[in-house]
Formats: sequence, C-alpha cells, structure tokens
Amino acid sequence: MKAHGKVWKFGNDINTDEIIPARYLNTSDPDELAQHCMEDADPDFMKKARPGDIIVAGKNFGCGSSREHAPIAIKAAKISCVIAQSFARIFYRNSVNIGLPIIESEEAAKDIEQGDEIEIDFDSGVIKNITKNKEYRAKPFPPFMQDIIAKGGLMAKVKAELKK
Repeated sequence: MKAHGKVWKFGNDINTDEIIPARYLNTSDPDELAQHCMEDADPDFMKKARPGDIIVAGKNFGCGSSREHAPIAIKAAKISCVIAQSFARIFYRNSVNIGLPIIESEEAAKDIEQGDEIEIDFDSGVIKNITKNKEYRAKPFPPFMQDIIAKGGLMAKVKAELKK
C-alpha cells in the first residue's frame, strides 16, 4: 500500500477538538465530519486540502478525548495518511480500527515541511520527500495491521472474513 500527496504541517499536541471540534459531534456522518476536519487548528484546511494529501505533525497527535470521530473526519476528508513524531495511544488504535493509515517517524515529522510532496510505502516504512530528494525510514505496521487498514478498518475486515 502506498500514499502520495502534498503535506499539511501541524505542531505538537494537536488534540481531538482541533481535529474535529466538539460542536460538530452531534453527527456521526463521515462526510459531515470531513467538512470540519482540522477546523480549529486551521480554519481554511478543508478549503485548501485535496484528496490524497498528507498531514504531518509533531508529538502526541490526537491527544485529548478518545472520540473515534477524529480519525473518521481525517479519513473522510480523503487525507491519505498522517505522519507524526508520536500519536496519542487511543487515537493510534482508533485510526487502525477505522482504517486510517498513520505512521510514526520522528525524523520525517521534523524534516518535512508544509507544501512538500511526499510518497509513503507502508509495506517497507519508507517515506520519500520528493521535494527535498530525501528518504526517511519508519517501522512499518505488522502485516495483520496493514491488512486491517487496507480493508478499510477492523469492522470491514471482520465482515470480509465472515463472508469467506
């Protein structure tokens, strides 16, 4: 599995309220949530971001409440991946469960800049910064987690398994 896109850069401690503000939690519709993705971190994010783009952030991305709405909003906004120095534990697990590709790389998160064009190979953990002609290595997910993400999340994987 691969991702390729333009980078939108955020700092440390981006919390779930910045990813999807609580005032929009009266819906669980992914398309509605996507319209407000990252709104409190960057009010114009959804006006600028394009399908396939990539979020790069610092430490502790997704901290705060354990709401599943945050990774759902990012995935529904058609962001192809989130790269961070580190993720809040519950956000990390929620992302895998709903099939949002994420990857931890301190080096990439520090060096990649807003607007860079990057490519990620999830099987190998290689992140290529096409703009800077640089390469970073991250530990890839084990195959069973990659399978969950590739199938669109844990529930989609279970449904596919039950059909066999």
